[in-house]
Amino acid sequence: MPLAPKTFQYDHDAALGVATITLNRPDRLNALTFEVYSELWDAFVQLDTEPDVRAVVITGAGRAFCSGGDVEDIIGALFARDHQGLLDFTRLTCDLILAIRTCRRPVVAALNGTVAGAGAVIATACDIRIAAPAAKIAFLFTKVGLSGADMGAAWLLPRIVGLGHASELLMTGGFIDAARAEAIGLYNRVVPPDQLMTEAHRTASLLARGPSEAIGVTKDALNREAAMELAQALEAEAQAQARCMEHPNFREAYEAFKAKRDPAFE
Repeated sequence: MPLAPKTFQYDHDAALGVATITLNRPDRLNALTFEVYSELWDAFVQLDTEPDVRAVVITGAGRAFCSGGDVEDIIGALFARDHQGLLDFTRLTCDLILAIRTCRRPVVAALNGTVAGAGAVIATACDIRIAAPAAKIAFLFTKVGLSGADMGAAWLLPRIVGLGHASELLMTGGFIDAARAEAIGLYNRVVPPDQLMTEAHRTASLLARGPSEAIGVTKDALNREAAMELAQALEAEAQAQARCMEHPNFREAYEAFKAKRDPAFE
């Protein structure tokens, strides 16, 4: 069933195999509501098996990527909830991150502006982050008396920037600019604002032309092997690679190499 979200913009370039999600509440800096969380979760669950989508770009409209949870629509409403109601909400936010990480399609974040709170964790959950110079980022949770370990941030962030940088970002909740985020490896690269979407779609298109099965296996390995001992990881990779060798894409790459042409992966 084609995606038809109400709370964000969804575009699909069938020729490239690239889907683009645009958070579309620019007047609220693309702050998240309960409905946005639910629709984003549903989108990434569906995109995991959508045959015509081979890569995903997520960005924001206006001057922010995402400023986190909406103060009026979410934060204020949470004070009326009991413990179970609060837990239901925090699990919803975590479910979104899990859906992004377990979606076998590579996800490219095009960070057009401010990246804060839950928006920072969503960006961190993506596979590749490309940013405009205005894309300052902060994991704001401790600034409002909450744990910096939110939505999987304490699992994701140290694996990208190391424990020291992650500790500082999650404990202080302070902003760093795009140049600093690139320097510590949080952003893959920073590009001029007028080149952001071009570069994001170029990257997504490159991934979309690749062997989707193999890329999905790679993403799954990156998720799972963090908790493995070396011997277990080596065995998991041996088994995964043997399965990939049985996939038609492996034969296609070989035939393309012999014929001196580009492979046409399934």
